[in-house]
Amino acid sequence: MSLNHLYSILCVLGLVMLSPLPARADGGASGWMSDNDLSQQFRGVEIDGHYASGRTFSEAYRRDGRLEYRERDRETRGRWSVEAGSFCTIYDMDSSGGCYRVKRVGRNCFEFYFVARTEDQARLDPNKPSWTARGWIKSETATCADGASV
Repeated sequence: MSLNHLYSILCVLGLVMLSPLPARADGGASGWMSDNDLSQQFRGVEIDGHYASGRTFSEAYRRDGRLEYRERDRETRGRWSVEAGSFCTIYDMDSSGGCYRVKRVGRNCFEFYFVARTEDQARLDPNKPSWTARGWIKSETATCADGASV
């Protein structure tokens, strides 16, 4: 092996070691947003996003705790809250909402990991978080890459 070849390998290894790690598929605890971060980030804003299936949605989080959800052929209202490290979106007369751990994966990119169907479940016995959706603040330039980071 030549000295130049060895030097090239060492440079590549150095770059790999300095590169940021990708988001973990299991939603490792080190990256979760805190209750305070969740409240400050989402209160009074609207996000656009997409699910793992590619289906897109918009959701507006009002300052008073109410929300409006929209996708292609569906609109619903409900309330949002922050409970035990989870961001909860509970819909009026629709059981599809739930509570999610949230990671910031870019300046304006957030990943949502399902943990429980209700706020009580989120407090008492959250499921292992599983990647559900990615979203960004609608009024700002999105910084999300296409596809899931998991």
